[in-house]
Formats: sequence, structure tokens, C-alpha cells
Amino acid sequence: MNATSEAEILSPRGAPAPYVRYFGWATLLVLFAFLVNNVLIVWYDYPTLMSLVDGTDTRAWVLAATYLLALVGAGLLVHRTSTRTLRYDAKLISDFNAYLIRGCYFAVLFVGVADFTIAFLRVEGLLTALVSSDMSKELTRSRFIGPYVHVPLILLGFVFAFFSRSLGFIWLALLIVVAELLIVVSRFVFSYEQALMGDLVRYWYAALFLFASAYTLLEEGHVRVDVLYAGFGARTKGRVNSVGCIFLGIVTAWTIILIGLGSKQAIINAPIANFEVSQVGTAGMFVKYQMAAFLAIFAVTMLIQFVSYLFEAVADARDEPGKREVAAISH
Repeated sequence: MNATSEAEILSPRGAPAPYVRYFGWATLLVLFAFLVNNVLIVWYDYPTLMSLVDGTDTRAWVLAATYLLALVGAGLLVHRTSTRTLRYDAKLISDFNAYLIRGCYFAVLFVGVADFTIAFLRVEGLLTALVSSDMSKELTRSRFIGPYVHVPLILLGFVFAFFSRSLGFIWLALLIVVAELLIVVSRFVFSYEQALMGDLVRYWYAALFLFASAYTLLEEGHVRVDVLYAGFGARTKGRVNSVGCIFLGIVTAWTIILIGLGSKQAIINAPIANFEVSQVGTAGMFVKYQMAAFLAIFAVTMLIQFVSYLFEAVADARDEPGKREVAAISH
């Protein structure tokens, strides 16, 4: 997903929309607070907010304070930029989301290649010839590879994403084709196949579809049942889209986030915290826990994009200038 850096050519000043802007920015800042609190709870054994009821652990006030700061921060942001237009805000948010997704694409590229290589060396018994016996043992443990191999590569991916916009879903789709071709050639030409080869394809497939969803929303590419919608005027479409963003898009994204990250044992948190691997164990790649994280990335990026889409929809309903034209896509 490439950022379209048009924010600077949109007029930053226009008719104020304080309530919509506060709702949108509060949603994003509360999301950030929730993710920070999730890290504190899962990785640093902080208590949940429910601890405030019985007062068993005062550290719960730290979690409460992050949400309060998010709500107050949203109010201050809206107040200090009271004349900023909805479309300008929408573009800023969308461009940030583009960077976030681009960083994820670079991360899965680096992690996929590195983990595939380590898995191949591990399966073929070649690790001891390249590294010490102690390191060879460590490279059979997901709890070592996760924090000491994957995490640095993920951070490197976001550094690359800051300076380069070249990698996106099109390139990842090409890499999936290459990985599939590798399986076909190795199986039918060399009669060689390992579980790690299928793991790489599934890993990149999952990233492709879940990371590209926000971009598809930006480009109006999701399937829409428009029996009535197609005949609406621009302002009516804006009203319909704004209601849909809140009650269908944002609510759905929050539902996924709360269910998947709601506790230490939630369906997304648990695999990540345990660096979970597939049933094939050391014969495959150690990326299963990341595929659980992909669902959280999907929900987070969709939520961010829905806030941007909400701003655009309200701007359409208000008939504000600067509407972004999207090429029609037939379904």
C-alpha cells in the first residue's frame, strides 16, 4: 500500500467539524492507549482495569490514565486545529496507515526470507556447520528466534518503509507466485518438499489479504450491495457511508480487537506471548504466532482507515470541496 502524499495540496482550513473530528481522533488515540495497555498487561504483568474495582493493584491506575490522556489529548488536538478540514485530516490518517501497512509488508518480507533460510538449515542439519552448537540449539527454539531474529527484522522493515515506498501488495503477490513456483519445481523436478515451503506461502498469503484490506477500502474496492446506493446523490452517499463507518466498520474492528486482545489468554495474545509454532515443530517455520498477529494488524489498520473514511464521508455529506476521485471498479 503506497501513501498518496496529497495532504499538502489539500486546503488545511475550512468549515469546522469539532464533534466528528473529536470522535475520530478520540477513537484513534484510545486505540493507541489500548495497544499500549495490552503490552503492559501481556508482557509486564500489569493488572486489568477490573483491578480498580477491588483496589488490589494500584498499577491499574496507569492503564486508566492512558485512556484519560487519550480522551483529553483528542480534545486538545481538535481545539488547537479547530479550522482544519475533514479531508485534510482524512489524508493525514490515511497516509500514516499507508506507512504502517508498508512497514508490515517489508517486515514479512525480511522475516519470511530469514525464517525460511533458518528452517531449511535446521531441517537439513546444516546449522552446526555454520554456527556454534549453542547457537544451533537456540535456533530450534521459537522463544529465541522470535525476540532475537524476528523482532529486529520487523523493526528494520519499518525503517525501510520510512525511506522507500516500493514494496506493496503487488510485490508480495509476486513473491507468493515465486514461492509457489519453488514448491512445484522442487517437488516435480527434484522430488524434494518440506513443510517449511508451504509455511512460507501461507505466511505471505495471510499477510497479502489481511494487510491489503485497508487499501481496498481506500480505493472503494470492497464489494458493495448498491441496489439503492447507486442512485443516491453525493451528499446522501456521504450520510450513508458515515453511518456505515460507525455502526458497521468501526464497531466491527473494535469487536475483533477486544475479543482478540481482551486478555492475556485471548485468541491473538496467547499465541504471540508463547511464540506459538505449527504442529510440525522444528520441521517448519516459526511464524505461526505472527499469523495470529496479522488478525490484529488487520483490525487496527481497518479501524484507522474507517476513521479516515468517516471524515471523507462527512465531508461529502457537507458538500465540501476536494473530494478524492476513485476509479470505478466492477465487481
